[in-house]
Amino acid sequence: MQAPQEKLPFPPLTRTHLLHCSGHYWHPLYRSITPKARLIPLTDPFLSYLRADGIFLPPDGSARAPADDDSGIYTFSEDTDSDEEEEYDPSTEWPDIHSQIKATIEELGGKVTPKLNWSAPKDATFMSTTNDLQCRNANDIYLLLKSSDFITHDLDYVFVDCEKEKTDLPTSTTDPPAPQTAESPTAQKIPYYLILRKYFNLNPALEFRCFVRNRTLLCMCQRDLNHFDFLFPMRDLLRARIQSFFDGKLKHTFPDPNFVFDVYIPPPHERVWLIDINPWAMKTDPLIFSWKEVLGMKEPTRTTDDGIEEGVVRLSLNSPDSPESTDQVNAEPLSRDDSDPSLPEFRLVARDDPEAYGFTTPQYSAHKLPREVVDAASDGPGGMKEFMGHWQNILEKRVQEEQEEGPSDSKG
Repeated sequence: MQAPQEKLPFPPLTRTHLLHCSGHYWHPLYRSITPKARLIPLTDPFLSYLRADGIFLPPDGSARAPADDDSGIYTFSEDTDSDEEEEYDPSTEWPDIHSQIKATIEELGGKVTPKLNWSAPKDATFMSTTNDLQCRNANDIYLLLKSSDFITHDLDYVFVDCEKEKTDLPTSTTDPPAPQTAESPTAQKIPYYLILRKYFNLNPALEFRCFVRNRTLLCMCQRDLNHFDFLFPMRDLLRARIQSFFDGKLKHTFPDPNFVFDVYIPPPHERVWLIDINPWAMKTDPLIFSWKEVLGMKEPTRTTDDGIEEGVVRLSLNSPDSPESTDQVNAEPLSRDDSDPSLPEFRLVARDDPEAYGFTTPQYSAHKLPREVVDAASDGPGGMKEFMGHWQNILEKRVQEEQEEGPSDSKG
């Protein structure tokens, strides 16, 4: 008989905490320390479009293909002669948002990455010709959003694990059933936004996830689960950068004492960018750590009277002990950080860690298939083959159009 799963000692997860971790709340607070982005408030018709079955795309996108009842993906050419097909243009229900999205893409240099309040559609990048979140037109955005289980979670399941709060508006004698629906009072209270960030070539090796408990930086780790030799000699420098950033920008300004934040520290590693803020909850991936480890971890000791962590005092960012290049320091690549307990633990993926080179289990593999693919698979080999044929035609047409456009400016 299998032993019951141990319940981890998380504090109660509240809707208020989740809303504080929503991009529409924290991005305006930290606009100066985040990459350039724009927030577009979403209307009920657009949210209904995201929730609806099938992938219908407006006529002005570059990923066009004839409508086909079997593929589940519908796009419409602007020069079509069929009045029946034109009636299916979904953007007629939300023309203002469609126009805002196109204008924002142009304002941000022609390339953006999308997300909703909490999640980016990272599980749907296999639908993109660039295999990432780069979007050059509105249809690229719609295709990713409609194909993503992460976006579905934001729309319908984000409050499922929350406890009732006294501040919640009474809607009935019982809580609304999960999942939320467009008509649910709980869902209507959420101010949904589409967040479009200016696209830039981000080095995933320099993204880090940081865990904060009781307004103390508890630990941190790399976000990409591959081994990078060059990170180990830089660990003390990067930790000091993150600690200083947290103390100066987040520690006393974010309303909750417990949260998880992601940062990016590009070369020359002098400035830290805030990428995301995540809830202190099981739904946030602890990556190299486990939540049991994090919740039971001792907080770094404090020895000074002026409120500054000992580790930051002892390691000056301009100290000769801080490596100026990865060639000056030889470090044994260990996943665990064996530094002084006064410092927050900084864990990296070692060369022999099981997390490294995990090519047999792709990231987000549990979320790789949209409903249309699953439906095609249920029709047997013939159904899947037909679906893949339609999708291949779309990809080939997109590549051809990009080649005709010529090389684009790669600057972010």
